[in-house]
Amino acid sequence: MPSITDRLVDRALRRAHDRCARPGQLLFTGRQLYWETDRALLPLHRGPHRLRYTTRPLLSPGRFAAALARHPELPVLPDRVAPRPHRPGPERDLYDYAFPRLLVCQDPAIAGMLLANRLHLEGACPIVTPERLPLEPELLAAMARADGAVVHVLHDASPAGLELFLRVREHAGPRLLVRTMGLLPRHAAALHLAALGGQVQCGADELPAELPAAERAWLAGGRTVELAAIRPSRLLRTVLRTLRGGGFAPPARPAAPTRARDTGFLTWPTP
Repeated sequence: MPSITDRLVDRALRRAHDRCARPGQLLFTGRQLYWETDRALLPLHRGPHRLRYTTRPLLSPGRFAAALARHPELPVLPDRVAPRPHRPGPERDLYDYAFPRLLVCQDPAIAGMLLANRLHLEGACPIVTPERLPLEPELLAAMARADGAVVHVLHDASPAGLELFLRVREHAGPRLLVRTMGLLPRHAAALHLAALGGQVQCGADELPAELPAAERAWLAGGRTVELAAIRPSRLLRTVLRTLRGGGFAPPARPAAPTRARDTGFLTWPTP
């Protein structure tokens, strides 16, 4: 008979699975379900938005894996994706077109999740992983053919993620515009995401000088936040909005209605 703790984790797991799948039966990875289950157990992310902080995970990966094994009916995408070598297809004339945007995703599992939810079709954007670097000349030429082509880099809030952004920017050179849409410590603090501690430390002077000193010190202390910690629906919405040129900033909160008409159309008609 499962213990009380296991039953609590099982209930949080099922609730988290429903949240990850909304809206429209989204597909997500096991790691994304892990972070959502952790939030279901201890919802510290619901703190006031005016406060900026990150949390620590409560649920151990081993206990989550045991709970997921007890519920094989809950489908998840794999967390480990074997690198697939790029094989040019027979449609070589595809590179005769102009590609206005490209997404380089640090986490192969998250890249697979974006592809599984057809974001590359909705955003008209190829999605590649760091194993694809350096990019083939045909792809670079197709992007250079587009006016204002942008390479977006989606990465964790970690020294490795920032290093990937710098590597892509160096590889692209002055021919293409490279932008980061990845996590930074300020985003993790605003979203109240859980941070992993005890990671590989680095010197603050090894991190990009554009970062504020407090964020460089935070990363140099061995703390990281994974992309998987973001709820799937929020991640998809943010990536799609950024690809379409809407920026990374969260949507503005609607102002409080000041007139009766602002509350809806079921108001008293006016002449």
